[in-house]
Order: sequence, then structure tokens, then C-alpha cells
Amino acid sequence: MKSFILKSSIYLLALLFLTNCSKKEDTPTPTPTPTEDPIVMPSYNGPTYFDSYVSLAAWSSRSQWNLANIHDPTVEKCGDYYYMSQTDASYGNSLDGNGHFFLRRSKDLVNWEFMGPTMQTAPAWVKDSLNNKRARIGLPPIANPTYGYWAPCIRKAGNKYRMYYSIVVIEPIVGTSTSTSWSERAFIGLAETDDLATNTWTDKGMVVCSEPDGVRSYTRNGDSDWSAYFKFNAIDPSFITTPEGEQWLIYGSWHTGIAALKLNPATGKPDKLETVADYGVRIAGRGNIASNRWQALEGPEIIYNPETGYYYLFVAYDGLDVPYNTRVARSKSITGPYVGIDGQNVSNGAEAWPMLTHPYAFANHSGWVGISHCAVFQNPDTKEWFYSSQGRLPENYGGNPYSNAIMMGHVRSIHWTEDGWPVVSPERYAGVPNTAVPEKSLIGSWEQITLEYQYRVQQKPITIKLTSDYKAVGSNGSTYGTWSYDSTKGILTISTTIASTKLKVKYDWDWEASPRKVTITFAGINSSGRVIWGKKIQ
Repeated sequence: MKSFILKSSIYLLALLFLTNCSKKEDTPTPTPTPTEDPIVMPSYNGPTYFDSYVSLAAWSSRSQWNLANIHDPTVEKCGDYYYMSQTDASYGNSLDGNGHFFLRRSKDLVNWEFMGPTMQTAPAWVKDSLNNKRARIGLPPIANPTYGYWAPCIRKAGNKYRMYYSIVVIEPIVGTSTSTSWSERAFIGLAETDDLATNTWTDKGMVVCSEPDGVRSYTRNGDSDWSAYFKFNAIDPSFITTPEGEQWLIYGSWHTGIAALKLNPATGKPDKLETVADYGVRIAGRGNIASNRWQALEGPEIIYNPETGYYYLFVAYDGLDVPYNTRVARSKSITGPYVGIDGQNVSNGAEAWPMLTHPYAFANHSGWVGISHCAVFQNPDTKEWFYSSQGRLPENYGGNPYSNAIMMGHVRSIHWTEDGWPVVSPERYAGVPNTAVPEKSLIGSWEQITLEYQYRVQQKPITIKLTSDYKAVGSNGSTYGTWSYDSTKGILTISTTIASTKLKVKYDWDWEASPRKVTITFAGINSSGRVIWGKKIQ
């Protein structure tokens, strides 16, 4: 029995590194035997600011925020700066009463300057459109609507910078209770500027709204009824210009999935909104999309990678407080079908894999939860890709009952696997110089996390060791495989009797260390389509 348990544990550990590789690739490449010389990490002075920013959360401390109080970020480069805007959410509601869709900027993606709101009040068209629609169905106007300001997306389109933004109306459609009535519509609007540095915008009005499709009524059968009166929820916009010059708005949240809506390039709006069909086509769902109008996915972000020839649709799964996680699927066509790494059709409701982020914790730190609703963007000069989202501290961290409302902006580098899938770095970007990692530096102990889906559970690390005789050793001291390293490409390959996993190696900033310091990380995808994260600890 003991032998069976030991063999089983080795087999399970080996499964963490599975990937689709040929037999030839499984064979370690002969390399010189590494020495046992002490490993010296490069010298670098990285970020030192606190992850728990409670003492700086107030509006009066906004000049010191850096990436504090970030939720649903969008990032775009203009001139020498990256600009980031966001949802109005903040710890202690610090942003309330100070405008909307706040902007900040950075030259290095590490140090961010707070710039203030992009708009002071809701544009007049929101109330006008709302009450015109209410009048057409025989309802009285809402004199002073209560608004929520959510999830902008900033993109360059021609010589303009466009901001697509979400404004939701909180009041119930009929009556006074949201338990017996759906709340009012959500709207996506458009504003433009010639230069993000000015933070001066010209509003262009409504693009799309949450429109009734006749399948459900405005009434709601209690708080457990999530079968909404509209088909697509008009929040969480993302914008893309295709290589052919077409422009598309990608939007939606929870209700019946994610929509793609073709725009007129001259106006940035659809040509018509006369029937429900004019509001877009569904390109992603979750579960039984034929009957289920309540689907736990939102925050779509879409990019096109010319090196792979695919469109990539990133979506947030589950609730935003703790379980939030990021999935991705891809397609050769902007309208799909979008398919996961397992070949399943996400446009028809299949679960999207790979999962790029998940609640997790390396040792010596609380770790992060609620890591999703991302921005994916590129350095136009170096062509490097980056991922940005909020990360929340766990519930009741440090005895603070509101710690889960602490939302730190995360920026992480992306690398692409040989078969064209994105993988997000296990550590936040800190500007550590991108120099080659020597082979001998890989020898030693690592924390390794496999991003398996567990609802509301933080993934925790196991310890592995890479030895000087090219063995991969588990925490129980048993060898489960071998390793080899392509120093030119920075690819570590861990091979088992089952298959091999290729992992991108790079210098990174050890945010969990005290004091923080340079470390080495790896990241890749195993043959089960699961992301593997690793961090050198000694």
C-alpha cells in the first residue's frame, strides 16, 4: 500500500507538467553540467509600495495611490505614456462625488500618476434616452435617475482616441422594488479625444443599450430570478479594429452571453438599432445558452495577434469579490466560433480553457483573489503584450472586515506558447530588466502552482526542486522527471514518462519577499490545458 501511495503521488505530481510534445521534444537536450556556484540575482530596485493601501485610500491621498483603487482597468498608449481608466469602485468609496471614469498614466507601467475624472456628470442623453423609452411603453419618467459608472474601454481609432463607457440606471422599471421588477437599462456611450494627455473629451452619445427582446417581462419573481427582460446586458464594452479595417464592439455581462456588434468606422456606432437582431450576435456563453439567461461570465476583452492570426476573447468568470478568474478562447473570425485549448466551442456555451488567472497565494503573503476583468494591451514599440486587472485582498485579511474591497491594480507580462496561447506571468510586472537567465540559476527549490478551478478557493503552491544532474524532484524527495533548458529562448522543459511541459523563464520581482527582491519565474500550459506558475525560492 505504501508503494502504491508513493507511486500515485509521483504520478499526480507528474501530471502537473503534462503538455502536447513530440517524442523528440521529450528528450532532454545535452548541455554542460551546471556548477554549484552560488547564484547571484541581478541588482534592481523595484516597487516597495504596500499592497494593503488602507492608510492611503482616501481621496486626499490620491497623489500617492499609484495602482491603488483600481477596478476594471483599460489601458492604451498615447505618446510616451500608458493611460489607464477604470470603473468608479474604490475602497471606502473614496471616488464618490469626484467625477467618473478616472484616468492615470505611466511611462513604465510601474509608477502611475493620478489625473482625475474623464467626465464630471452623466451626459444628458442618458436621461433623455431612458425616459423616451419609458414613455413609449407607457411608463412615467424618472426625474433624477441614480447612475452607476462601469468598465470603460479606451482604444485608438484612426486619429482619435475613443472611450466606450457603461452607465447603468439603478431604479426598478416598474414599482419600487428590485425584487419584483428588473432595474432599468444599462447604456454604452462614446466619447472621443485627440490626445489622452489633455483628459478632455467630447461626448458622442449612445452606442447601444440593454434592449427588451420580448422573451421575458419587466417583472421579477424574487431575488432568485435572474432571467432578465433583455438579451444582451449593455455593459463592459471592448473595441477592436480588424486587419481589414472593420470595427466591432464586444460587450455583455452575465445575461445570455457576450455579443459582437459591428460599427460604422466613421461614427463608432452601429448603423441602426431597429430590431433586437441589430444589437449584435452572441460569440460566447456559459452553460446551456438555449435556456439559461443567467451566465456567469462578463468583462470581455478582445485582441488580434497578427503573429498567430487569431482573435483572442478574454472573459471574466464568476463573481467579482473572490472567485473571479480569467479565461480565454480564440477564433480565426471576429464573430467566432471561439474555441478553447481543449477544442470545445465556447460560442455554444462550453467552458473556456485555459484559465489564465485564479485566486492564489504564494508563501509569505496573503495572496490575491478577484483577479479578472482584464485589459490586454501591447507596447507598440517592443510588441510586448501585457495583462492588467484588479486584484483583491482576501476576505477579513489582517482582521479587516472590508479587506476584500482593497483593489490593487495588477499589470503582468504575457508570453505566447509555441501553439499560440497566451500565458500570464505569476508575478506582477515591475520593470525588471529582460536579460537572459543562465542555466545554473535554475538549480534549486521552487514554489509551483497549478491553476485548477476551485470556486472561492485560493490555489496554494507545492515545492519542487531542480537538481544539478537534471532531475525534477517532488516535495517528498522522489524524482518524477528530468529537466532541460534552452537558454536562447528562455524555455525550461520538464519531462516525465507521460509528456513534457515547456515553461517560459524570466527574471521577475518577488512581491511576496520581505524585503522584495529579484527572483526567477516560469509559466506555461500543461497537456491538460492548465496553466503552471513557478517562482524560485532558493
